[in-house]
Amino acid sequence: MSRTKRVLLISGSVLTALALLVAGAFLWLWTSADVTTVGKESFDNELAIPPLAESRVDKDGTRVFDLRMRPGHKEFVDGRTTDTWGFNGDHLGPTLRAQRGEKVRVRVHNGLDEASTVHWHGMHLPAKMDGGPHQMVAAGATWSPHWTVDQPAATLWYHPHPHGATERHVQRGLAGMFILDDPASDRLALPTRYGIDDIPLIVQDVSFDGAAFDHGRGPMQNVGFLGERTMVNGTLSPYRKVADERVRLRLLNASTARTYAFGFSDDRAFDLVGTDGGLLERPAAIERLQLSPGERAEIVVTMRPGERTVLRSYPQDNYGDAWQQRFNGGDDSFDVLQLRAADRLRPSPGTPAELGTPEVPDGTEAVKTRHFDLKRSGINGRAMAMDRVDEIVTRGTTEIWTVRNTNGMPHNFHVHDVQFRVLEVNGEAPSGALRGPKDTVFVPNGTTMKLALRFDGPADPNTPYMYHCHLLYHEDRGMMGQFVVVENGRQAGGPGRHQHQHPHQHQH
Repeated sequence: MSRTKRVLLISGSVLTALALLVAGAFLWLWTSADVTTVGKESFDNELAIPPLAESRVDKDGTRVFDLRMRPGHKEFVDGRTTDTWGFNGDHLGPTLRAQRGEKVRVRVHNGLDEASTVHWHGMHLPAKMDGGPHQMVAAGATWSPHWTVDQPAATLWYHPHPHGATERHVQRGLAGMFILDDPASDRLALPTRYGIDDIPLIVQDVSFDGAAFDHGRGPMQNVGFLGERTMVNGTLSPYRKVADERVRLRLLNASTARTYAFGFSDDRAFDLVGTDGGLLERPAAIERLQLSPGERAEIVVTMRPGERTVLRSYPQDNYGDAWQQRFNGGDDSFDVLQLRAADRLRPSPGTPAELGTPEVPDGTEAVKTRHFDLKRSGINGRAMAMDRVDEIVTRGTTEIWTVRNTNGMPHNFHVHDVQFRVLEVNGEAPSGALRGPKDTVFVPNGTTMKLALRFDGPADPNTPYMYHCHLLYHEDRGMMGQFVVVENGRQAGGPGRHQHQHPHQHQH
């Protein structure tokens, strides 16, 4: 055999071996990329219920809350202590609660060793009180935002929003619920006893490296961090005893990148009664509920005496192509929470057939349309800039925003200050959870949504609100823009580079 033939033969063998090695490695990555905890959870930890935040009422009628961001330690698993952050405790925060029409003030003290913010996700309030990246609270400082609650009953939440560091701050444990009540919802025959038949569920995915949180991203995970298991209210493998025929579950996806498709292990139907911004017009009986990061929903579940069922997250069929499904969480499944019904249950009234009229525009009075193209590199081709106003809207007007994702990966879209109505999804009328008032929507690749938004102010030409992808890895890397609300005929001022310290902030 000639030397040339030997070289060609050896080269071919090496290339074949390399090809087999690469194919084997890819096959291993593909088969090991999906995650499931179905059937693997012991459900031996009783679900923790976040305490209701204490408050006081000042002489002028203002309800005052105190929140302290602080470092802490928690044993998620017995004998292993994890470094954490929390509000008023080691991990997560108390549930704030207020009535429509109340004046509220929250004294936010930053006991961390770095600056952060607290954003009131879903709240309609002045831009200077929003808690976005322009309202940073320095280490050791206190910020006291105040506003009047002027929106329907809803399940909202609060979390940090420092530009470039939101993912890390939320992952370490800074999150909590903010529940709003109003007279109209109080009159409805819905479960209302907090922590008994009205249960908050803060769902997060998590991984551990020994005792420490592991926030690393796996190969080809372009959506951000995806954990190996879930916890609810900071409880791993949780169960909850139920003593009533019907329970209301307030679901919050507080994960940083993971989207869930909630249902029950026995495929029972449940009543969807509320979305991000409050109650639907009427309940919807569904078996699956998709929530992307930042989205909330209220569901009513009917239980039978002595039974057990598991709240589960199922694989998703609208997540994207096979690559996104496999490597970015669409194929994953989790056993999230076990519900255990008592042998005898207190009777509960049926879910009301009518819930009210959502206070979101229908788009018929829209005076302007805008388009938002979602890409991980930025929105409409521009990465976030703190000193640039991207959009100027006029107070008191309704607009239609068209949001499009052709980026090849999942995104979602959150708008500060307003609740909006989804008008269309790829030209079709919305269904299920997209029929209620929303501030955050899942926008998978190949999706175009039309949203109707009304901007009732107040006007502030110098302080912006945000719109952004709420997959926090994407947000931190610039997938965010800014808008200001101005009076008719006025122009924007502009957020200065040194406007990041709030004027009501003071050091201790």
